[in-house]
Amino acid sequence: MKYIIRGHRFQVTEALREYAEKKISRLEKYFEEAPASETTVTLSVTKGKHAVEVTIPLVGVMLRAEDKSEDMYSSIDVVVDKLERQIRKHKTKINRKFRYEGGVKSLFKEGAGGTAVSVLDEEDDLELVRTKSFLLKPMDVEEAILQMNMIGHTFFVFSNVDNKEVNVVYKRSDGKYGLIEQE
Repeated sequence: MKYIIRGHRFQVTEALREYAEKKISRLEKYFEEAPASETTVTLSVTKGKHAVEVTIPLVGVMLRAEDKSEDMYSSIDVVVDKLERQIRKHKTKINRKFRYEGGVKSLFKEGAGGTAVSVLDEEDDLELVRTKSFLLKPMDVEEAILQMNMIGHTFFVFSNVDNKEVNVVYKRSDGKYGLIEQE
């Protein structure tokens, strides 16, 4: 894997760079061939919290994990653990699909990591427990944010009056707002 390790409002030391590369390189054991894509690692410190964000683009899937804690090294450890869980989950799903479609060689190694992942556990994680349907009232972004805050949710789906498409506004962890639009 190729690594792009950068600091955001933070100077990355050589020891930290080596630690991140060593830990993230553990993920290579899950792949038949090491991914040719670039793994992006962003390290930052905000208000005393050490944040690590790792993004690994693969064919058909984007692996991404982040963590914030009091220590940069422990944040790296937690992110790698999260990525391992994502890979095992995706590996189970994709290998099951390939078995049913005629045994195409999978992206992930069989038996990598030494831990078996139960298919039942994977299905339990994906259980749909509630479905809602409602009429989308046309409104602008500001009105959607006000509606979201009024009902106390962290996101709100609405019909954007400006572009006549379904959009989502959401509250970010930094207290600001985001907008998701269709392409």
